[in-house]
Amino acid sequence: MWIGQKIADSTRAREDSTAVDLGITTIGGKTVAAETRGEDRNLPLYGPFGYFWYPNAGDRVLVIKGGVTGEEQCVAGVEQGESPEDLAAGDICIQTGEASLYLHADGRIDLTGTLYVNGTLYKPCTCETLVPAE
Repeated sequence: MWIGQKIADSTRAREDSTAVDLGITTIGGKTVAAETRGEDRNLPLYGPFGYFWYPNAGDRVLVIKGGVTGEEQCVAGVEQGESPEDLAAGDICIQTGEASLYLHADGRIDLTGTLYVNGTLYKPCTCETLVPAE
Protein backbone atom coordinates (compact mmCIF):
# COMPACT_ATOMS: atom_id res chain seq x y z
CA MET A 1 0.00 0.00 0.00
CA TRP A 2 2.72 2.49 0.98
CA ILE A 3 4.80 1.70 -2.15
CA GLY A 4 1.73 2.03 -4.37
CA GLN A 5 0.98 5.45 -2.86
CA LYS A 6 4.59 6.63 -3.42
CA ILE A 7 4.45 5.55 -7.08
CA ALA A 8 1.10 7.32 -7.54
CA ASP A 9 2.45 10.50 -5.88
CA SER A 10 5.56 10.42 -8.09
CA THR A 11 3.47 9.97 -11.24
CA ARG A 12 1.14 12.80 -10.20
CA ALA A 13 4.13 15.09 -9.50
CA ARG A 14 5.49 14.44 -12.99
CA GLU A 15 2.11 15.18 -14.55
CA ASP A 16 1.69 18.38 -12.50
CA SER A 17 5.13 19.78 -13.32
CA THR A 18 5.82 21.76 -16.47
CA ALA A 19 8.96 21.43 -18.57
CA VAL A 20 9.23 25.21 -19.03
CA ASP A 21 8.08 27.95 -16.70
CA LEU A 22 8.29 31.73 -16.42
CA GLY A 23 10.07 32.78 -13.24
CA ILE A 24 11.32 35.87 -11.45
CA THR A 25 14.99 36.09 -10.46
CA THR A 26 15.36 36.63 -6.74
CA ILE A 27 19.17 36.78 -6.90
CA GLY A 28 20.84 38.22 -10.00
CA GLY A 29 24.39 38.01 -11.26
CA LYS A 30 26.58 34.92 -11.65
CA THR A 31 24.80 32.91 -8.93
CA VAL A 32 21.18 33.02 -10.06
CA ALA A 33 18.12 32.14 -8.02
CA ALA A 34 14.67 32.11 -9.61
CA GLU A 35 11.19 31.59 -8.26
CA THR A 36 8.64 29.66 -10.27
CA ARG A 37 6.54 27.52 -7.93
CA GLY A 38 9.25 27.84 -5.27
CA GLU A 39 12.74 29.34 -5.19
CA ASP A 40 15.65 27.43 -6.71
CA ARG A 41 19.23 28.66 -6.26
CA ASN A 42 22.53 28.28 -8.13
CA LEU A 43 20.79 27.78 -11.47
CA PRO A 44 23.08 27.56 -14.52
CA LEU A 45 22.64 30.18 -17.25
CA TYR A 46 22.37 29.40 -20.96
CA GLY A 47 22.45 31.71 -23.96
CA PRO A 48 23.51 31.88 -27.59
CA PHE A 49 27.08 30.82 -28.42
CA GLY A 50 29.63 33.52 -27.59
CA TYR A 51 27.14 35.64 -25.67
CA PHE A 52 27.52 36.00 -21.89
CA TRP A 53 24.91 37.58 -19.67
CA TYR A 54 23.78 37.80 -16.06
CA PRO A 55 20.17 38.64 -15.20
CA ASN A 56 19.24 41.28 -12.64
CA ALA A 57 17.18 40.48 -9.57
CA GLY A 58 13.53 40.93 -10.51
CA ASP A 59 13.93 39.98 -14.20
CA ARG A 60 11.31 37.69 -15.72
CA VAL A 61 13.24 34.65 -16.97
CA LEU A 62 12.54 31.43 -18.85
CA VAL A 63 13.27 28.43 -16.60
CA ILE A 64 13.71 25.03 -18.28
CA LYS A 65 13.18 21.99 -16.08
CA GLY A 66 14.63 18.52 -16.67
CA GLY A 67 14.90 15.25 -14.83
CA VAL A 68 12.12 12.92 -13.82
CA THR A 69 10.30 15.47 -11.63
CA GLY A 70 11.85 18.68 -12.96
CA GLU A 71 14.54 18.80 -10.28
CA GLU A 72 17.26 19.84 -12.76
CA GLN A 73 16.68 23.43 -13.84
CA CYS A 74 18.41 26.19 -15.77
CA VAL A 75 17.68 29.77 -16.79
CA ALA A 76 17.59 30.11 -20.57
CA GLY A 77 16.74 33.75 -21.19
CA VAL A 78 15.21 36.98 -19.99
CA GLU A 79 11.83 38.20 -21.14
CA GLN A 80 12.44 40.43 -24.14
CA GLY A 81 11.23 43.97 -23.60
CA GLU A 82 10.05 46.36 -26.28
CA SER A 83 12.27 45.98 -29.34
CA PRO A 84 13.87 49.04 -30.94
CA GLU A 85 11.63 50.61 -33.61
CA ASP A 86 14.28 50.43 -36.34
CA LEU A 87 15.10 46.75 -35.75
CA ALA A 88 14.28 44.83 -38.94
CA ALA A 89 14.09 41.11 -39.64
CA GLY A 90 17.64 39.70 -39.71
CA ASP A 91 19.05 42.53 -37.55
CA ILE A 92 20.54 41.97 -34.09
CA CYS A 93 20.54 44.49 -31.25
CA ILE A 94 22.45 44.03 -28.01
CA GLN A 95 21.79 46.70 -25.43
CA THR A 96 22.25 47.34 -21.75
CA GLY A 97 21.91 50.63 -19.91
CA GLU A 98 23.05 53.43 -22.23
CA ALA A 99 25.14 51.23 -24.56
CA SER A 100 23.90 49.45 -27.67
CA LEU A 101 25.31 47.51 -30.60
CA TYR A 102 23.25 47.06 -33.76
CA LEU A 103 24.31 44.54 -36.37
CA HIS A 104 22.19 45.17 -39.46
CA ALA A 105 21.53 42.48 -42.07
CA ASP A 106 22.86 44.84 -44.77
CA GLY A 107 26.32 44.89 -43.09
CA ARG A 108 25.98 48.24 -41.28
CA ILE A 109 27.09 48.36 -37.61
CA ASP A 110 25.85 51.07 -35.23
CA LEU A 111 27.44 51.65 -31.81
CA THR A 112 26.04 53.88 -29.07
CA GLY A 113 28.02 54.64 -25.93
CA THR A 114 31.61 55.37 -24.94
CA LEU A 115 33.99 53.34 -27.11
CA TYR A 116 37.22 51.81 -25.85
CA VAL A 117 39.64 50.04 -28.20
CA ASN A 118 42.08 47.66 -26.48
CA GLY A 119 41.39 49.39 -23.16
CA THR A 120 42.02 52.92 -24.48
CA LEU A 121 39.29 55.52 -24.94
CA TYR A 122 38.71 55.99 -28.67
CA LYS A 123 39.20 59.54 -29.93
CA PRO A 124 38.09 60.19 -33.51
CA CYS A 125 40.60 61.75 -35.87
CA THR A 126 40.34 65.52 -35.97
CA CYS A 127 42.53 65.75 -39.05
CA GLU A 128 41.77 68.41 -41.64
CA THR A 129 42.17 65.89 -44.44
CA LEU A 130 39.45 63.28 -44.37
CA VAL A 131 39.57 60.14 -46.44
CA PRO A 132 36.35 59.93 -48.48
CA ALA A 133 34.15 56.89 -47.95
CA GLU A 134 33.99 54.49 -50.85
